[in-house]
Amino acid sequence: MRVLLTVSYDGTNYCGSQIQDNGITIEEELNSALLLIYGVSVRTDGASRTDSGVHAKGNLFVYDIEDEKAFPAEKVSYAMNTRLPSDIRVIASREVDSGFHPRYQKSEKTYIYRILNTEFDDPLRTRFTHHYHRALDEKLMNEGASYLLGEHDFSSFASEKACVSSFVRTIFSCEVKRVSDEIEILVRGNGFLYNMVRIIAGTLIEVGAKKYAPSYVGEILAGKNRNLAGPTAPAKGLTLEKIELKGNEQ
Repeated sequence: MRVLLTVSYDGTNYCGSQIQDNGITIEEELNSALLLIYGVSVRTDGASRTDSGVHAKGNLFVYDIEDEKAFPAEKVSYAMNTRLPSDIRVIASREVDSGFHPRYQKSEKTYIYRILNTEFDDPLRTRFTHHYHRALDEKLMNEGASYLLGEHDFSSFASEKACVSSFVRTIFSCEVKRVSDEIEILVRGNGFLYNMVRIIAGTLIEVGAKKYAPSYVGEILAGKNRNLAGPTAPAKGLTLEKIELKGNEQ
């Protein structure tokens, strides 16, 4: 049986979602909980790999379990949540076809980058926002964001560590709005390169601080050169909000 998990987590204390040698990850904690439930080693595999310190409200993971050890998939979330640390929760679980994997389905991913735009940081929000003390003009940022819409080569907005065959991605929406003393950058697309949303955020912060004109975002995109874009914004401001599967999900 294959089970699909929808997982929410505070990424502060983790070295990303995917298992690696340099620290504890989300997958490692999920696997540990499943070992306690089933009594056998189970390996989860995520749809979207989040970096160290990045959060998620709705990342997707799948795993396989032998039918004789399985129990109703919709009950798995309850069993896992009593065995997971408090900063990780499985908010839904269900059975899917054996050939289904969310990473290879047509989907749309939505990220939100949150900036606390105040003179002083707020210790109650510091885990989930990037504090920027200088005034930011969200209208200029939103204007700059409009240049990113559509299908483009996003080489300028990818880390040099990105190992991909193509830098072409499609951005369906990229909006900037102020919510009280926070600025939110919402980006929805069909896929994202390594550090892409954080580089977009760092670049739009430069626009909001009036270091770049909004139109310069278009020049950065056309230049296909990482050195043209702004800095990579800190991981803690970024949350993977949701992954929407399109078409036949199973």
